[in-house]
Amino acid sequence: MERVLIVGVGFMGGSFASALRKHGYKGKIYGYDINPESIRKGEDLGIIDRGTTILYEAGEFNPDFVMLSSPVRTFPEIAKRLGEILDEEVIVTDQGSVKGSLVYELEDILGSKYVGGHPIAGTEKSGVEFSMSDLYEGKKVILTPTEKTDKERLEVVRRVWESVGGIVEYMDPFLHDYVFGVVSHLPHAVAFSLVDTLIRMSTKEVDLFKYPGGGFKDFTRIAKSDPVMWRDIFLANKENLLRSIDGFIESLNYLRKLVEEEKEEELTEFLNEVKTKRMEID
Repeated sequence: MERVLIVGVGFMGGSFASALRKHGYKGKIYGYDINPESIRKGEDLGIIDRGTTILYEAGEFNPDFVMLSSPVRTFPEIAKRLGEILDEEVIVTDQGSVKGSLVYELEDILGSKYVGGHPIAGTEKSGVEFSMSDLYEGKKVILTPTEKTDKERLEVVRRVWESVGGIVEYMDPFLHDYVFGVVSHLPHAVAFSLVDTLIRMSTKEVDLFKYPGGGFKDFTRIAKSDPVMWRDIFLANKENLLRSIDGFIESLNYLRKLVEEEKEEELTEFLNEVKTKRMEID
């Protein structure tokens, strides 16, 4: 790679650029974003060399590697426009939290140029100014090749992620969306909903937001995440998220029943089983 284009100069796009720099990349890094302030900050911080708010101008950078880092529902339209301006030898990949049918849609648009990817990394922060050069170190990166994926491009993408500290795994695009619908998208939905519960249950007599302790703050930290990004993730992975929410409601209803019926032994057993499983992932 000699010329990288970051599409979406925010936290994730900036972190990828910063990680490349930290791990020895000497080429040029360009940026595209609809927000001129993001481009300005990216340039001022030295995260990108140059940027533009006009996608067609990005073709003048002649990138050989493109990282899509904007909200996932913007990918198809951006891919259509990129397909008109990019060289045939370019590699296009992404950091999107949703794969599934989106991978096949992007393959239809970009052909063998595209390789689906998703780093299992991030924070609740948004904005290029919060970029982290060590974001991917020791983190899993899921690549989602299909029968149409170009093996040489896939190998390049794998090496790029490993060069910034990622641990690469391969997964079917639809299996990816089931897995992360449960372990990532559901927790964000629950965190947003838990904060909303305090909004709904606060009264004229008491503002519940004056009393949260460390547990509530730890649990709901991810509810500070970018609303537009998570709106797109929720809608793009709608079926798996709804299935996950149903599973959560079933578990919550079971807990409610144990409490309502004061089944001490069963409640203790339930809590112990959950605690044991949680400790396994530390």
